[in-house]
Amino acid sequence: MDTTTSLITFDPKNLQTLPTVMDIHEVLEYLPHRYPFLLIDKVIHLEAGKRIIALKNVTMNEPQFQGHFPHRPVMPGVLMIEAMAQAAAILSFKTEGTKPTPDKIYYFAGIDNARFKKPVQPADQLIFDIELLKVKAGIGKFMAKAYVDGILAVEAELTCALKKVS
Repeated sequence: MDTTTSLITFDPKNLQTLPTVMDIHEVLEYLPHRYPFLLIDKVIHLEAGKRIIALKNVTMNEPQFQGHFPHRPVMPGVLMIEAMAQAAAILSFKTEGTKPTPDKIYYFAGIDNARFKKPVQPADQLIFDIELLKVKAGIGKFMAKAYVDGILAVEAELTCALKKVS
């Protein structure tokens, strides 16, 4: 993805220019997840229908680090992918102009071409750059990337689907 295609230029090495758009309290309004599975701390850029840039502060006190290589803690890849899907869900709801309800949420529906480029460890800050590629009939396709210190850590194509909860 060309990081200059949106209204802002996203330089994953220089985030000081990006203000907080959604703090944790607003994030909680758009995601049904809660500790220990809420993986988005704040949103620093959002263009409905196009793109979201969000972040997660990775901390040693998270439960996965007790067992995922305790001698050299590394964030599990599936959690990085899940975090990108959560950011995509926020983008989807913001694009629709709605919020999740007890009977309607976005589910993570698919992943393609996932590549893990850099281990993520406690004290890292994951920056998610998610671009909406297309949406049809409640199903969205996204290009998702996550960076640590400006270096690509993981990328994947994600599919999320709006579903009624029964």
